[in-house]
This record gives sequence, structure tokens and C-alpha cells, in this order.
Amino acid sequence: MPQDQKNYHKIASVAPGSIAEELGVESGDYLISINDQEVEDVFDYRYLTQEEELLVVIRKGEEEWELEIEKDPSEDLGIEFESGLMDEYRSCRNNCIFCFVNQMPKGMRRTLYFHDDDARLSFLQGNYITLTNMSDHDIDRIIRYHLEPINISFHTMNPELRCRMLRNPSAGQVFDKIRRLKEAGIELNGQIVLCRGINDGEELEYSLREFEQYLPELKSVSVVPVGLTRYREHLPKLEPFDRESAGPVIDRIERWQQYYMKKYGTHLVHASDEWYIMAGRELPGEESYDGYLQLENGVGMVRLLTEEVREALESAAKAPGLQDPSSIHRHVTIATGRLIAPTLASLMEEISSVFPNVRADVVPITNHFFGELITVSGLITGQDLTAQLQGRDLGEALLLPCNMLRSGESVFLDDMTLDQVEEALQIKTVIVESDGRSLTEAVTGIRIG
Repeated sequence: MPQDQKNYHKIASVAPGSIAEELGVESGDYLISINDQEVEDVFDYRYLTQEEELLVVIRKGEEEWELEIEKDPSEDLGIEFESGLMDEYRSCRNNCIFCFVNQMPKGMRRTLYFHDDDARLSFLQGNYITLTNMSDHDIDRIIRYHLEPINISFHTMNPELRCRMLRNPSAGQVFDKIRRLKEAGIELNGQIVLCRGINDGEELEYSLREFEQYLPELKSVSVVPVGLTRYREHLPKLEPFDRESAGPVIDRIERWQQYYMKKYGTHLVHASDEWYIMAGRELPGEESYDGYLQLENGVGMVRLLTEEVREALESAAKAPGLQDPSSIHRHVTIATGRLIAPTLASLMEEISSVFPNVRADVVPITNHFFGELITVSGLITGQDLTAQLQGRDLGEALLLPCNMLRSGESVFLDDMTLDQVEEALQIKTVIVESDGRSLTEAVTGIRIG
């Protein structure tokens, strides 16, 4: 990048057949401005390129090209930049008492230690942010471009407690920013990471009540239990929730769900599936999840998966060419986290009731790497997987949920590759998407619908 130009953006690639390619834009060129405005980051770029008439200035070596473009508002220029944000990623300014990054063991890849708290990733990828590193200028831009939804890590509505939990003296000052977003009509979602004896009980009661002021822009709030690894030396002491303590959390949330549904027609606040599984309670029905707004936080994933598997089985019974389900013979193994394993085992029984000669063994993997309190599939490492499956009869294939692997790659959290797992276990692996149809198809080996 030219050293004197902060907002020059290097182009990494140009899509074949795109507007940019037709105009001679190439990898290695720099974007300087659009319609005489500097482009600060991806927010500016996306907003400015919605115009039908553009004057785009591109730098090619020592030359500057002015490109006059007429296009449809939704038509993309076909340019990819070296940085997806067109700017440096913003790191977190907090030191949260429950931060998962701080609970990572040493020696893992560097990217796992980055404390992300970037509002742009909230808009682009659905990440949750604390807003503590956002300036008034940042809020202005979100409002001006009407970027939504913005996903906020509230954790508590008590400003003083929020400062203590985030270990940031300014963490309690964000509520004016949230109020500005609400008054501008920006759609919001929220989350609370619940820490036992800290922001639960009456503090949770206070937060659930105070969320009312942000309706109707606030669409949903999830409450998830804190995740605790075995690497907490020199970190604040936190106690895990258990079967006995999970019940009162559910009761409190469900009481407020009734209040919000009666008054506003939305449940608003949701307990993640983990609470119900931990408490040994039946999961709520589909109607309780308001369209599954908080799936990424584990709210309703089990209910949705169950309903999707049942729908897939109904479709399978009508599949063309499938005259006799008993003619399907298959034996596979599903490796998963301890949290979801009982649900999957129950679903496999339902599949076997339709396909009597299909056998799917569900193996819950204990997380020795991070600690046994970590029970989700997405944090299982390749080394735990291979160690606990070694020597078992895995059948024709090993089925793994897609969240075990790094996004877009065949690599586990501990950098063990899928090929290494297959070699160690001498088995073909099948990566299964998170929906029930994909699971049913992977287990039965047939295409449904």
C-alpha cells in the first residue's frame, strides 16, 4: 500500500465476467475512492456501491484510472480485497471474567488467541459484540447505513456489574449507544453469558425486566451458561451450573417469556438448549423459539434438528424407488459431544424404526483437551476423537458434525487434519451439515427428496 494513503485498499482478486474485470481492474490494484468519497472500510464500500451511477478511482502502479459505471443497485462490482473488512480487525478492550480465549491452552494456532469485538463482524457474520470499543462515529455510521442486525453481548443490564464482569471501567457506559441504535430503528439481538452467583438470580431478573425498554427493535436475547475449561489458573474463580441450579434459571426465563408474549407477542428471552438438557427437562415446542433467531447460541438447535429428522423420515417413506426400507443395510458411527449425544441416540432409534436394518452408533466424546465441563461438539479435538474411537467397530463410515472443523477447512481445533483422523482410525469420514435432512441422508445413505 502507498504509505501516505491510509484508505487505499489493495484488491486481492477480481471475479471473472464481473464489471470490474470488464473495465480492466486487476489483482494488485488499489481502490482509492467511490463517488469522490474515501472508503474507510467494508461498511462504506457496501453502502456506496449500491448507487446506480459510480465514479470509481483505481490506482494502477503510478496511474490513477477514473471508471464511470452504470449498474443495477444490487449488482456487485466483483472485487475482493485482501482484508474482508477492508481494515484491521478490532480487538477486544475487555478482560471478561468468563472469556473463553483466556481459557485456551498454550501452543495452539495464533488466530485462536485473538480477542474479537468488531461491530462489522456483528453485521457481516453475526458475531456478538460488547460495544465497548465503538466510538460515536461508529454508531453514526451504523445508523446512517442502517446496518442490521447488531448482536450485543449484554451479560447484564446493571452498569456497575457489567464493569466488574468485563473488567473494563467504561463497560457500563454503552447503554446510551444501545438506546441510540434502538431509537434509530436498528434491529438488535442480545446474549447473556450467565455466571453462577454473579449475574444470575436477582441480577438476571433485573436484566430480563430492563430489556423491555428496547422493544420492538430488540428481537431476541439468549441466556447461555458460562463455558469453563480446565485452563483457568490465575483467572477468577467461577462455579459451573449443574442440574439443581439450571432449573431455577429456566423457571425465571419462562416466566418472563410468558410476560413478553402476553404483552408484545414475542417470547424475547430464551434459555439455550444446554439448560434443559442439564436440568433433565423436556425442550420447549417449536412455537417457543420465535422463528429460531438464536440458533448460533444453541437456542432451539435440538428442537429444530428433531423436527427436521422427523420431516425427513416422512419424505423418505415417499422417496421414488424406495419400495422397501428394510432393503437398506447400513452401519455407521456418529461421534459427537456429550451434550447432544442422548438426543442423537434417540433420533437414531426413530430412524431405525423406519429403516430397521440401518444401525447408527452414537459415541459421546469426552473433552479431555479442554476439560470435561466442555460438552459441545464444536470444541472436540482430533486427538480426543481418535483416542476414544480407536479399536471400535465404526462400521462403513464415521459421521462428524461440520462444527468440529475449522470453517471452510478440514482441520480440527488442535490442527489435526481430517486425513490424519481417517488414517489413524482407518475409516472413511463423512462431514454432516447441521440440518436434520442432511443427518438422515448421511445415516441412511439415501437421497431424500
